[in-house]
Amino acid sequence: MQRRLGARISGIGSHVPPRKLTNHDLAKLVDTSDEWIASRTGISTRHIVEGPEVTSDLAAEAGRAAIASAGISDFSTIDLLLVATGSPDMLWPSTACVTQAKLGLSCPALDLSAACSGFVYGLAVADAMVSSGHYRRILLIGADALSKHVNWQDRATCVLFGDGAGAAVVEAVEDGEAGIVASLLGADGTGVDMLKIPAGGNAIPFSHEVVDAKLQYISMNGKEVFKFAVRATNDAVRGVLGRAGVSIDEIRYLLLHQANQRITTAAAESLGLPTEKVAANIDKYGNTSAASIPLLLDELSREGKLEKGDLLVLVGFGAGLTWGANVVRWTEGGRS
Repeated sequence: MQRRLGARISGIGSHVPPRKLTNHDLAKLVDTSDEWIASRTGISTRHIVEGPEVTSDLAAEAGRAAIASAGISDFSTIDLLLVATGSPDMLWPSTACVTQAKLGLSCPALDLSAACSGFVYGLAVADAMVSSGHYRRILLIGADALSKHVNWQDRATCVLFGDGAGAAVVEAVEDGEAGIVASLLGADGTGVDMLKIPAGGNAIPFSHEVVDAKLQYISMNGKEVFKFAVRATNDAVRGVLGRAGVSIDEIRYLLLHQANQRITTAAAESLGLPTEKVAANIDKYGNTSAASIPLLLDELSREGKLEKGDLLVLVGFGAGLTWGANVVRWTEGGRS
């Protein structure tokens, strides 16, 4: 009897643009200060793209790093490219197709749009596609360049976001060796107005009037997003652990979407997790949307903080509203 296929992460990588924007730099642009930003968000600096640099550039760099991490020399063995992004290069073609060309791949390529939940959604999709038996090796990238969609005169949003990309190679393994143990996804479209970029689609096409009204920028109800994020994290973690059949005490690290340190702290407290089990790097990168979780995962791996058998819970939440979680078991080679 043929054994079922499962999936594991065989390589990871990340990339941020070289330009850093500190809180002190922002204080020269808007009425704010390093103390005000740090105390309310936990952010000290962030990286942002410059000039013609776009999301696909970040995605390609992270993809190359993940491919190298997985030890892949024959790019034809990559069966599918998934790019999770909320800041595509253009409406169409997809950012995945642009990234495919930059990487020199020849596989099918498609975008996933789940905002800051994008990587978690993507990992669930990659796991399902590998488990179906139709794909053996998938390159999943979470990438965003939201600095191009920020109103730099709005201190409520411009201090939050940074640009970056993170990637993972997801490969087929026999089910008993699977590193992706369980996933849980959720969405609530009634919360669409809570966090959005209003213009650019069919609802509000670009025009001079739209630009004058600044509808091309991120719009956010911060208080409601905070409450949603804490609630969604709690529900997603408990739900996915139930699916995986493991307890919260078995978790080595919680990798929560890096939106705001206050959200991370409140969510950890609601789950009863000690600080040492909650990974964080928002101070260095800000909110990088779909890139934040793979950026954090790659950092933990590079710093030697992951060991074989460690159970990780990845949690995303974002516009849509969307949310989700994955339980990942780390295996040999510092990968899952």
